[in-house]
Amino acid sequence: MIRNAPDGHGAELAWFKSSYSDTSNPNDCVEVATTPGTIHVRDSKNTQGPRFTVTAAAWTNFLQLAGEA
Repeated sequence: MIRNAPDGHGAELAWFKSSYSDTSNPNDCVEVATTPGTIHVRDSKNTQGPRFTVTAAAWTNFLQLAGEA
């Protein structure tokens, strides 16, 4: 996992709501942005706040485990 945010606080990234976010409460969601080798993740309520970046492989593994929960 990479904890540093890209320059410009991610403004240059194309953020979208994750399909794994809870749709019953539209205020509680995770946004993601993809680049060729990484997935960027942030809280939609605090778009300038903390975020993290993982490899595409790590994100895929996470989604597979989340689907089993």
